[in-house]
Amino acid sequence: MKGHPGGEAHTRRLLELAALPTGARVLDMGAGAGESVQLMRSLGLEVRGIDLEPRGENVEKGNFLHTPFPDASFDAVLSQCAFFISGDQAGALREAYRILRPGGMLLLSDVFFEDPEQLLRSAGFAVTYTENMTTLWREYYLEALWRDDGPCCKIPRGKCEYWLMIGKKA
Repeated sequence: MKGHPGGEAHTRRLLELAALPTGARVLDMGAGAGESVQLMRSLGLEVRGIDLEPRGENVEKGNFLHTPFPDASFDAVLSQCAFFISGDQAGALREAYRILRPGGMLLLSDVFFEDPEQLLRSAGFAVTYTENMTTLWREYYLEALWRDDGPCCKIPRGKCEYWLMIGKKA
């Protein structure tokens, strides 16, 4: 898993923190090649993945800013390094909130240029866990530049941090 800092270990950490029960319905928003989808399925979760440009057989074409799913469709939403790239983090959070059932969990790791806790709270989430992973993100980003893979996103000016967060829908 090279689509986000920390790879599989990072995904496993989010899943451990969320403590999802076997059979939980999860949507991976910005699923890319579907590696996280495969991992979660192997752990007994019922998972779907969407991405604007799917790069794997386990990922459906779809815009996570406007998903086709009814309200309260999922027990959890996972997104790693995708909401920022959409250009509308607040919109992505609102959509995640809409499709989560009451008590549903948001498992998020992403780049933020503003207070991430406030952004989650503004979307209606109770923040249950935060961890600043900026050092890991810098290493990941510099390695991508070194390999000439190019940056994962255009970076605006200002302080940039990378956070791992768990939110809960009231």
